[in-house]
Amino acid sequence: MSQSYADYTNWDVIVIGGGHAGCEAALASARVGARTMMITMNLDHIAQMSCNPAVGGIAKGQVVREIDALGGEMGKNTDATAIQFRMLNQSKGPAVWSPRAQCDKLLYQRRMKQVVERQDNLMLHQAEVVRIEHDRTGVTGVTTNFDETFSARSVVVCTGTFLQGLLHFGAKVIPGGRAGDLAAEELSSFIVEDLNLEIGRLKSGTPPRVNARSIDFSNMIEQPTDFDSHFSHWPDEVHREKTIAPEDLCHRPCYLIKSTQETRDIVLENIDKSPMYNGRIKAIGTRYCPSFEDKVMRFPHHETHQIYLEPEGVYTEEFYLNGISTSLPTDIQWQMVRSLPGLEKAEISRYAYAVEYDVVMPHQLHNSLALQKWPNLFLAGQINGTTGYEEAAGQGIIAGINAARHAGNAGAPVVLGRDQAYIGVLIDDLVTKDIVEPYRLFTSRAEYRLLLRQDNACRRLSELGHDIGMLPYRLYQRVQELERQIDDARVFLNAHRHAGETFWDLLRKKALNLSDYDETRDLHADARRQLEIEAHYEGYIRQEVAQASSLKQLERWKIPGDFTYDMPGLRNEARTKLDKVKPDTLAQAARIDGVTPSEIAILQVHLKRRAS
Repeated sequence: MSQSYADYTNWDVIVIGGGHAGCEAALASARVGARTMMITMNLDHIAQMSCNPAVGGIAKGQVVREIDALGGEMGKNTDATAIQFRMLNQSKGPAVWSPRAQCDKLLYQRRMKQVVERQDNLMLHQAEVVRIEHDRTGVTGVTTNFDETFSARSVVVCTGTFLQGLLHFGAKVIPGGRAGDLAAEELSSFIVEDLNLEIGRLKSGTPPRVNARSIDFSNMIEQPTDFDSHFSHWPDEVHREKTIAPEDLCHRPCYLIKSTQETRDIVLENIDKSPMYNGRIKAIGTRYCPSFEDKVMRFPHHETHQIYLEPEGVYTEEFYLNGISTSLPTDIQWQMVRSLPGLEKAEISRYAYAVEYDVVMPHQLHNSLALQKWPNLFLAGQINGTTGYEEAAGQGIIAGINAARHAGNAGAPVVLGRDQAYIGVLIDDLVTKDIVEPYRLFTSRAEYRLLLRQDNACRRLSELGHDIGMLPYRLYQRVQELERQIDDARVFLNAHRHAGETFWDLLRKKALNLSDYDETRDLHADARRQLEIEAHYEGYIRQEVAQASSLKQLERWKIPGDFTYDMPGLRNEARTKLDKVKPDTLAQAARIDGVTPSEIAILQVHLKRRAS
């Protein structure tokens, strides 16, 4: 065997899948120095926006900013290809402000493809992985449908909705991971039979697309863009794709309508034809992004429902009908769409469908996203039971970092805490909660959401991104400068008084303007914004910091992998759940549903005895 061929077949990390999780995993692995191969079934569909061509939203926008702060790519790719930006929840407090962008879906996919193609240490390969090779110590590589075997020290699986994927168009069922792509048929059975992992079955869906020339926008409510919003903390580093020009095409509005009573009646008259209601689909769909059938059946008191018309790109006339996902037959879809105001003459370009797919139950994971049974096999994305591009990408960057660290014996894995990042909340929920439906992240899931604001993600995570080799020093320097400005301004504001009160107190009461003083007039806009937020919400922030400090005390109590829960005082329910999840720390054990504070105290006693 020639040396060149050996180089081609031996890798530090192999990433299976080229979706949003796979891209961030492969880029992260390569950027921290691991020789990485990404294997995907179609190289032309890397980072394809299978559903809505949008990035961000409630809690999801925070995740994208965290990915960017760590040195990932999703935020930059969004800024480079966005055709509309909005900051959601601005009428509420800053803890729930969430950026969201509508992207040109074709440009998003093409730019990300080019980014991964140009990345040092990363090779792309088109094939289907049919086996994950292993021995007693862990996984050793993969075998593809071409009977080629590649060895690796770590493997990351990011298969999305492709494992035994089925597309449902009413009674019409087509194998596939999404419309136009084949399903991964062999890997699921291998995961169960050879790797001995527990799998489940979930369902997602997508709405129809409609040609803009057939839409009457005249009576719709226009949703304009926010021109100053962006995802990347370093927007000057992002080069807008030249193909989006001219400038007047760069900002495309979305539109809001409501469904009609007729739409509702069409669904009710044909509900027996829905695979979700006639028993054809056995998998569970997401509660928080329901099909239109679910909306009609679960909320009968609502005669109408909101639907957003969202452009799919600059050089396409297709619009995405956000809010009317369905698996009803195609002839019923025509009736539904044409019952909507402004779409009476609509031309459907792509039908809606439901997709049913296999997942690996995530309680089998550590918070590093390594499997408990296979310490060098990592999972990220919808294979772990999540929904959304953003949740997938957030898992991908952590899995990629940790796969590379494991391959290079670089020390402890990177695990983000619940007080450190929404990504930490997401992964911890997956590992400790019973996932019975596709998981979707919300700000309400975070106990410390005032600490985890979208505006301070770079201050929370950029030092870590730089330390592990993801974030270039020139970008981390900017965060250090931002911290210096904030610290200097705090000293000034606390050292000066007016009418018996410090300037900081006046800022907290919104009775002081930072632009009134030479010492704070030239502050960077980000520094100014964070000082104002931190002053105004000082009491609440201090309370969350204290709560997070208490949590860290329990996080320090590590639970050994061979620890047994056969001890007096634990109820059978707690013992069963602890054995199932196998928590890494006492804090994680405390978050498992059904484990009481008194049982945590019992565990603490036994851990003390074991350590002595």
